[in-house]
Amino acid sequence: TGGHHPMQEGEVFNTRYQVLHKLGCGTFATVWLCQDMRRKKQVAVKVLKSREGFAEIAQDEVALLRCVSCMKKKDLAGENIICLLDDFRMIGENGFHILLWRYVPNSFPHACLVFEVLGPSIRCLMGNYTAQGLPLPFVKKSLQQVLAGLHFLHKCCRIIHADIKPENILLCGRTKRLQRLLMATLDCDQGTEGRLKGAGGDLGNQLEESDLMSIEVKIADLGSACWTYKPFSKEIQTQPYRALEVLLGLDYGTPADIWSTACLAFEMATGEYLFDPQPGKYFSRDDDHVARIIELLGRIPPQIVFSWNKSTKFFSRPGALLRLSRLFPRSLPGILADRHGWTPQEAAAFAAFLLPALHYAPERRASAAQSLRH
Repeated sequence: TGGHHPMQEGEVFNTRYQVLHKLGCGTFATVWLCQDMRRKKQVAVKVLKSREGFAEIAQDEVALLRCVSCMKKKDLAGENIICLLDDFRMIGENGFHILLWRYVPNSFPHACLVFEVLGPSIRCLMGNYTAQGLPLPFVKKSLQQVLAGLHFLHKCCRIIHADIKPENILLCGRTKRLQRLLMATLDCDQGTEGRLKGAGGDLGNQLEESDLMSIEVKIADLGSACWTYKPFSKEIQTQPYRALEVLLGLDYGTPADIWSTACLAFEMATGEYLFDPQPGKYFSRDDDHVARIIELLGRIPPQIVFSWNKSTKFFSRPGALLRLSRLFPRSLPGILADRHGWTPQEAAAFAAFLLPALHYAPERRASAAQSLRH
């Protein structure tokens, strides 16, 4: 009760969508490739759990996506955001049995969202390039599209995405051949080490460089998103991509997405997390995260640290961490040159792009539009 709907291949729901196979599964929802029998095209259907509160979460996501769809008509940059096609509620054995007039405690109908079908995620593609990161021309092109999408969300829609990461950036093929190749390799484990397998092997081995540069990307999953004027939660973002102000429990806004995008950019280009915090015997994962940020970006100004009334959770005094005393400062250009073999010129140029997007003060952090002009 309250869990995932046990979907079966061939099942038809809402008298319109026939299930072909599962695309992925997350904590709150499953996603299925379906045939829209009315429009004779394939769609991706996201089916949320039926637990209490999920209907409200879906309602918020639908409102955000409808705003995106409406604003797309005025700004082409909206094409960098996934498109919602339909939404409905579905009765299932783990939900509310309206047809039988039987109430199942703590269960509700499943909210279902119908999207355009896109390819696998950047995370899947990265599984083929983990040693050195993705080719830099592709990284640059993809980041341009991500930043254009964020500028559209932030300025036109007044939306904070709140969960920018490789899993939420999906590949899109503009030619039928490329679409077929991406769909044929859509057997991707959603875990960290996901790899794309097709008839001819890994996707990275099937794609020629010209194919890779023909791939476009779209921002997906607005399930954690919120309005700039109405945050839904204090805790947002997946840990390695979490902005400093979110870690410290401060108010956040659109700059939190830019911090995550900088972390995404580094990971795409190198194959490694920019920040990969781990808990220890005497400190938490958050403690280690703050320490790693200080090691890379320097001392956090006291006015930022102590603008939070619970600053003693991390700091004993300005600049002094409570549970971690030994820090090992490092520079971003140094990491790129020493660990990843970049030339000093390449490292300096990339660092010049990333560092303004990692400014401690959100109001001084580069915006999506400013980053696009780099």
